[in-house]
Amino acid sequence: MTEPNYWLMKSEPDAYSIDSLKKEVVTLWDGIRNYQARNFMRRMAIGDKVFFYHSNCKPPGIVGLMEVTDLNIIDPTQFDKDSKYYDPKSNPDKPRWDCVQVKYLFKANNFLSLPELKILFNEKELLLVKKGNRLSIIPIKIEVANLILKKIKKG
Repeated sequence: MTEPNYWLMKSEPDAYSIDSLKKEVVTLWDGIRNYQARNFMRRMAIGDKVFFYHSNCKPPGIVGLMEVTDLNIIDPTQFDKDSKYYDPKSNPDKPRWDCVQVKYLFKANNFLSLPELKILFNEKELLLVKKGNRLSIIPIKIEVANLILKKIKKG
């Protein structure tokens, strides 16, 4: 059996929080409208682990862990004219956007803030800490993931 890959996915807590996922248990991670982030999502595999990151809040940081449970799902929000993620250029015969399904694993015992992550890692180790990085999905190296897991499980 191969080790799972690790990822980080961002969400603004007032839009969708770790507590929302805990309550729902499983959700579609939809609304991704950046090609690089979408392409990272397309590299995911069932069983991959994903750090849940609260963004655009004070302070931002890692708040929990999820697992990828389904892949290559057509993102329904691209066709919903009432959705803020509606894409008039997307065609149901050839959709531009897809998503994955994730399930809740746990909420962090120890919140790991962006300032703490900047102390622990440089931008080559963790793309998240690179100045100007705005990607909502990024890959995480296994060594970095293992250290993050230790830090968020501490409690």
